Amino acid sequence: MKNKKNKHMTLQDRIEIQECLSKGMTFKSIAKRIGKSATTVSREVKGHLQAHTNSFVKTDETCPKLLKAPFVCNGCEKRSRSSCQFKRQVYIAKKAHSDYEELLSEARSGIPLNKESFYETEKIISTAVKNGQHVYHAIKANNLSVSMPTVYRHIKMGYYSISSIDLPRAVKFKPRRSKKSDYVPKCAKQGRTYNDYLNYVEENPSLPVVQLDTVIGKIGGKVIMTIHFTDSDFMIGILLENKTAAEAAEKIMLLKTRLKSFNFNFGDIAPILLTDNGGEFSNATAFENDESGNLETHLFYCEPNSPYEKPDIEKNHTLFRDIVPKGSSFDDFSQEKVDLIFSHVNAVKRKQFNGKSAYDVFTFYYSEILANVLGISFIPPENVIQSPRLLKTIK
Repeated sequence: MKNKKNKHMTLQDRIEIQECLSKGMTFKSIAKRIGKSATTVSREVKGHLQAHTNSFVKTDETCPKLLKAPFVCNGCEKRSRSSCQFKRQVYIAKKAHSDYEELLSEARSGIPLNKESFYETEKIISTAVKNGQHVYHAIKANNLSVSMPTVYRHIKMGYYSISSIDLPRAVKFKPRRSKKSDYVPKCAKQGRTYNDYLNYVEENPSLPVVQLDTVIGKIGGKVIMTIHFTDSDFMIGILLENKTAAEAAEKIMLLKTRLKSFNFNFGDIAPILLTDNGGEFSNATAFENDESGNLETHLFYCEPNSPYEKPDIEKNHTLFRDIVPKGSSFDDFSQEKVDLIFSHVNAVKRKQFNGKSAYDVFTFYYSEILANVLGISFIPPENVIQSPRLLKTIK
């Protein structure tokens, strides 16, 4: 079924839900059929439960089965039998859709300026504010059934006889600055979506996956681009002067050049790249092509706000944060300092590798030479420092 995420449910969707419930299907199975999430289906059913009574009902107690999914009697084999004497509840598609349309109509009807209750509320609040009272005090003192955000919104839109200048504190605050985050443009993601990634991995199961991300220091300062080899939990960091696509592209090309000088190809060790939608990764060709412009690897993007789609790198960042806590500035960092930090990160013994470190596993798959070319050195186990104390030892 085609994914219909972020689209309103239709009557046909609700009929489908009702029929599936009658067949005893789970929310997950229903969601797959109608192209929605299981959470959406669960919320739809629980939000439109209908009480159903007949002569068989002889108790006010709720059936224990209704306390867990699917919360309705639609698919219960005892629904039409007299052996079940509990109160019943069902999901009825037409009634649910009727309730939805009524709610939608009310939501779009706008502010009831012609209603006496609105003008009465406006008069009370405006008078109170002119007398020096706060909006919250006016609402509570007069037991008004209106929220503070609604009142402030109506004042801002000019529906009240008072304005923001009349409010005791509102004019003292400057509007908050909002900076739109850089993101990967839609055109750059064509053929590189997360679904494309899943399909490519399924077609090429033997190719290793490398995940990319960015660790932020002080806002506006230097950042660290992290490259994580998921098969070995081996991670390197590349210091960026700023969080821009141009800077990330330049540094990744420098890494490719360095690898080439030691007879290594970036595409051989990172044939599949997976990253988020940060603007620093928007120059896809810089990551995918070699110095001659030939395709050597494939870059894919996770869905927006979905860090769980690249959990390996997110989890490994915690080892970095053990040494460099959040809020720390990277402005005095050098690439050599970053390399040493990640050398200690890669030297930590891992339970999933039966006591081997990420460095041990990576060098077994590849070589110590490649690890050194990537800036990672061997750290003896007894010398590993996994705390901010490491930073004090670095000049």
